[in-house]
Amino acid sequence: MDEKRKIESTSPRVVLMGYSKTVNGDGPDAIVASAGKLCYSKVGSDTILESLSNEEIAKFVNHLAMIGHESPFEHASFNFYIEGISRTCSHQIVRHRMASYSQQSQRYVDLNETFRVIVPEAIRKNPKAIEKYMESIEKDYDAYIEITECLLEDYVKEAWKENSELSTREKNKLKKKALEDARFALPNACETKIMMTMNARSLFNFFRERLCNRAQWEIREVAGQMLDQVLEVAPNIFSRAGAPCVFGKCPEGKMSCGHKQEMRGRQKELMKHLELVKK
Repeated sequence: MDEKRKIESTSPRVVLMGYSKTVNGDGPDAIVASAGKLCYSKVGSDTILESLSNEEIAKFVNHLAMIGHESPFEHASFNFYIEGISRTCSHQIVRHRMASYSQQSQRYVDLNETFRVIVPEAIRKNPKAIEKYMESIEKDYDAYIEITECLLEDYVKEAWKENSELSTREKNKLKKKALEDARFALPNACETKIMMTMNARSLFNFFRERLCNRAQWEIREVAGQMLDQVLEVAPNIFSRAGAPCVFGKCPEGKMSCGHKQEMRGRQKELMKHLELVKK
């Protein structure tokens, strides 16, 4: 392979980029409490943000969660930057339709110089499997490079018939046109990056589905990092978020992973850590 071409392995990384705040600078918990309060009182916009203390906000948000009144939680949104994930993982993420997404384009981003892939742990641990895996990745990557070059050569020749002096902008346009079709040779393992915005109620569903031990390992890792970070900025909203078995009965029946206590233990340790941080 060309020395300039590098195949690197990477792993999921989530960054909480932003979240809803009131005009007074209060966080998501206050947003949800205000929405919930609106449902049960005559208070107006001039006082709705002033009449609840931090303790009352926490108590009210927890009460809303306990009674299952989830519509107020839709008013608190969270923005996540997610990188180091495969296309396999991103396809699962975007199945959660109550969200907004912006994803890195394989059409406009040239992967010629550095190509990152996700390597499953089970494959990494098996010498024969990792050898075959990387061999397959290299073949796909070589094909991507060669197809890009072949198509670009055709497009340049065609353009020269009309203009023998192509500008840098015109050449870049032709390169993007070549990448558009060359990307079909790329494997699901290649890294992608995605920005996701989701409200708290949708996140409840996301965590229920994706923190279950039966979820695919990669998206489970993403969901775990997401929950860790939202708990730090909105502990009352997400105090009961997680896999279904953490707070009740496992819904999987005979398909259950059988590790309910392990899942509950992780959640308890996380909540203890957050309590220490707040102190």
